Amino acid sequence: MKSIVPALRWLFRLVRLAAGAVAIGRVAKVAGAAPPLRPTITPLPTITVVIPARDEAERIGPVLEAVVNAPGVGEVIVVDDQSSDATAAIARSGGATVLCGTPLPDRWAGKAWALQQGIEAAAGEWVVTLDADTKPDPRLPTALVGRALSDRLDLLTVGGRFECPTPGSRWLHPAMLTTLVYRFGPPGVSTPPDRAMANGQCMAFPRAGFLAQGGLGQVRSDVVEDIALARQMAGNGARIGFLDGGEMLEVRMFESLGDTWRGWGRSLALPGVEPLNRQLLDLAIVALAQALPLPRLLLRRADLIDVVMLAARLGTLVGTRTAYSRTDAAYWLSPLADLPAAAAIAGGIARRGKQTWRGRTYT
Repeated sequence: MKSIVPALRWLFRLVRLAAGAVAIGRVAKVAGAAPPLRPTITPLPTITVVIPARDEAERIGPVLEAVVNAPGVGEVIVVDDQSSDATAAIARSGGATVLCGTPLPDRWAGKAWALQQGIEAAAGEWVVTLDADTKPDPRLPTALVGRALSDRLDLLTVGGRFECPTPGSRWLHPAMLTTLVYRFGPPGVSTPPDRAMANGQCMAFPRAGFLAQGGLGQVRSDVVEDIALARQMAGNGARIGFLDGGEMLEVRMFESLGDTWRGWGRSLALPGVEPLNRQLLDLAIVALAQALPLPRLLLRRADLIDVVMLAARLGTLVGTRTAYSRTDAAYWLSPLADLPAAAAIAGGIARRGKQTWRGRTYT
């Protein structure tokens, strides 16, 4: 029995070393990442902005102020997804065309259906979709379309700068974001089609070609419809891009620690997109390379592997600071939330059956 214990310790070290090597390899891809999104003045095709909105009366104002009459934008369509508040009235008063969403068809998720209706109604040659909780630069639509054209992309999505209004959200959110970097690398890096990443808060694509491929109908029932869409299109040969757009887009997703845990926790494991074996492998990498080294250090059990992993984690913390509008003490203490972030992924993997979001239940 005594001879087994040292062998198990060595095996554990080897597993941690392998997990750390994979994580560092993914993080290091930032050195070859594509440049972030920036404004363009190139003449462009006509653009329609589509905004899906369900009970967004309190948050939709800033996005409307930015994109209605923005450079290059021919029309702004707000798809009122059967809101129970004043979303439609605010959108009309803000200068948008309001499309009253029809009841959800069988096997469609709410956001996918709202987007599909707006895209079908759009008159522009290119469509830019924005979530109602975004705060874009007015030059964002032309920057997206210009970059997509220059890079010959069929679908371009960008990640924005996060506005986390409470200390709890500023503590937990960065840890959750870092799990994505450890699993998939940063925005702007090349990935296989079945590992493509995307951000459905902000997308751009040519309308006719997108609808010819099936539009959102390709991923009608997916809870994580943005990543499912990118992977479906990439698998069919389309050119997909996912870039850093923090200079031109700000997003206020969650208001508190609880909102962050519930809202992002439902999708962090990428349910329905990642197969179970890969979910478990990525969870192991996050747990061993991101979440475990700091507790081991605090418990005075750290070794050289932990020290290297902690240095890499500090590097990601420095690197992701530009993804947040405010980086106070709560942000810099976010590595203490790495264990809860890993637990959120584990909970998402273990969760089975129905999920509830925005008053609707999905299976």
